[in-house]
Order: sequence, then C-alpha cells, then structure tokens
Amino acid sequence: MKKFAVGIDIGGTYTKLGLVDKDGNCPVQSKLPTKGHSDIEEYLKNVKIEVDKLTNQIDDCEIVGIGIGVPNGNFYKGTIEHAANLEWKGVVPLIEKLKPIFPGIPAILTNDANASAYGEAIFGSAKGVKEFITITLGTGLGSGIVVNNKLVYGNNGFAGELGHTRAVDNGRECGCGKKGCLETYCSSTGLKRTLLEMLAIKKAPSKFRDLGINDFHGEEITEEALNGDEVAKAAFEKTGFILGRSLADFVAFSEPEVIYLAGGLVSSGELLFEPTRRSFEEHLMNSYKGKVKIMPSGLMDMNAAILGAAALIWNEYE
Repeated sequence: MKKFAVGIDIGGTYTKLGLVDKDGNCPVQSKLPTKGHSDIEEYLKNVKIEVDKLTNQIDDCEIVGIGIGVPNGNFYKGTIEHAANLEWKGVVPLIEKLKPIFPGIPAILTNDANASAYGEAIFGSAKGVKEFITITLGTGLGSGIVVNNKLVYGNNGFAGELGHTRAVDNGRECGCGKKGCLETYCSSTGLKRTLLEMLAIKKAPSKFRDLGINDFHGEEITEEALNGDEVAKAAFEKTGFILGRSLADFVAFSEPEVIYLAGGLVSSGELLFEPTRRSFEEHLMNSYKGKVKIMPSGLMDMNAAILGAAALIWNEYE
C-alpha cells in the first residue's frame, strides 16, 4: 500500500487539499470554496468528497491521517476559535465534527502558520535545524517558533502570534483591534499602505500616483521597484527596516539558528531581504550579531500550505 497523509489548508476563500507521502511528494491536489459554506457539517461533507476523489486517483492508497492548518486553530483542543476571516464564528470543534466523517483516521489541527513551520522542518530547509522561526508574509503575517525541535504552543495553544506584537507605537489599526501591529506594516497589505504613505512624502514620479489601494497588488510594487520607481523602492526600504527591527527583538527570546521567510512578499527577493538583514543586524544585541541567518523558505516553489498541514501527520507518524 502507498501511504499518504491528507494535507488540508483552510483559507477564508478557498480550502486546498492534497495527498502527501513521507518524502513530501504531493501527486494529487484540489481545492473547494470555503466561502459560502456557513454550515460546517455540509462543508466537511464536501471535504470528504474531495478527499475521496484524490484517493481514487492513486492505486492502493492508504490514508494514515489528516493534517489541517487553519486560522486561529488550537492544537490542544482541535478547535477553530474566533477566526475573523471564516464564516464559522465562535469556537468550532472541528476535529470532533470530522471524526464521524472519517472514522478511524486520526486528525490533527493547528494554526496555519504553525503548520508552515512543521512543513519547513519536515520537508523544507529546516531539516536538522533545532531552533528556528518561520515568518509568513502574505495578506497578514503568520509565525511559528521552534525550540529544541518542538513547536511553541504556549499554555492555551495560541503562542507565537508575532504578527500582533507592536512594531510602531500608536500605529496603524489592525484587524485584531490593536494599533501598530507588525502585520499592518510587514505584509502585502502593509506594503501597499506604506507605498501610499511614500507617495505623500516623496515627489518622485510613480505609476501609483493615480491609483487607489485596491487598484494594484504587491507584485506590481515589486515590478516597479525593479524598474527604478523610487517610491516603490522606498516602500520596501521602510518595510525591511521595520521587519528587521522586529526580528532582532524576536531573537532575544529564542535565539534561533535561522529565521525563514515565506509567503508572497518574499518573491520580491533582495528588495525585501537586503533592508531586512541590514536593519536586523543593526538592532541585534552584540552577543547575537552575525550568528542568526535570515533565509527564504525551502518550500517557496511548492504548495507549502498543503505540505505543512500534512507534515503534522508525518511528524507524529514517524
């Protein structure tokens, strides 16, 4: 029998699914809408249909477990708790609801950013690295902290929300209700907001002067910065400065060997990495300087979300 773990990444708009073997190969995958499924039981029945479609594509397929990455997922309880971008409000006992739909198959749930850290450890560049932090720079900022080969969950299962540490005093409003959170500056959304600020500060010509915040994407900021747009370059400079300063603070509590950056914003390459590393070294305590690497995720060219969710199962299985 060919053994696979089901990796499920639940996002606000779509849910991605795939079958992943112990070597990180994902021969089949699919997706279904998350949005529009206000009934969780009906949603899980559709997940079962998709999983069955995937397993039917592989001869002699055995499912060893189901790993799920989801916003506000509680590893200890198997619940989704007050996720702002999902239609299921309050506390949702997802693992309990999953058991009768997949009888006899173990299932594990965790926060989506923690799942990415598992993926980095099992399938990515963190193999053999005992102490590391993953930072996912997407629409928001997610993070996972690994200490002595173990993910840090904290007392109630929600440790490591580094995106909601304060980066700027009395700064931008965040969806969590606080002000100045790191994710409001260092994410694709944060980069766009910074660009608009730079347009007000700088007189240099820019294609973005006639556009509103919903008229362009982060990829366009990268493209224009590479083409010499001074406003776009300044936006990356500020983003990297704030990110590097915050990463230097994070080093103080876990002293990782590596900090891995993942997510769409990382595709901007040195536009982001150069100012981030420069600011990072500037703000580190002397005892840490030159000892912590900042690197791109080893899963950038793969479906990291599915691999990360499946890694939850393979970590336990092995």
